[in-house]
Amino acid sequence: MDIERVNDTTLKFFITYKDIEKRGFDKDEIWYNRERGEELFFEMMNEANDQESFEIEGPLWVQVHALDRGLEVIVTRGQVNDGNVKLEIPVGDDKNDQAVDDNIADMLDSRFRGEDEDGEKDLTLSLVIGFADFEDVISLCKSFDEDIETSLHHFENRYYMYVTLDEKYTDEEQDNHLSRMLEFGYESDTTIYRIKEYGKEIVSENALQVIREQFS
Repeated sequence: MDIERVNDTTLKFFITYKDIEKRGFDKDEIWYNRERGEELFFEMMNEANDQESFEIEGPLWVQVHALDRGLEVIVTRGQVNDGNVKLEIPVGDDKNDQAVDDNIADMLDSRFRGEDEDGEKDLTLSLVIGFADFEDVISLCKSFDEDIETSLHHFENRYYMYVTLDEKYTDEEQDNHLSRMLEFGYESDTTIYRIKEYGKEIVSENALQVIREQFS
């Protein structure tokens, strides 16, 4: 995969279909399978962060071009000032450059703009928390008694908890809950889709409560 730094806020990727298949993805599924499309995108962004120190923070504008040999993806990071989002979006002169596949582009755009499929603001926050040791999982479950949607997984010799905070929590409450939980683990770059596909599910729902009851 080739990564080009356009400017401080924009990256351009080119990944061949052959490279996509080497990563374990089918050429067709990334367009029609939302979860697999997101998983590939996050892998690309993680590599970009490693090579170019381009972190995923704030709103992103994502444009995907389907070419003969592969995909060209342009990612622009927005700047938030006083609640307003500023995007310096690069625009090409060739009209063909605007031919974006609606399915994957809309999926990625809604993911990072915080909107659902109807264009409404999505207040749900999801996060994967990794743990160095299972004892840390137990400690978290014993000290945290909020009724939060969680599942527990094991992948590559580590434990991961997938946490979902829905719209019943305010932004401040979501931040507070996550801060408390991250005292026992760390925010993982590994996507829940990769963990589900290649790892083992230990507790499918109410993981906090289930572990707390088992080790009380």
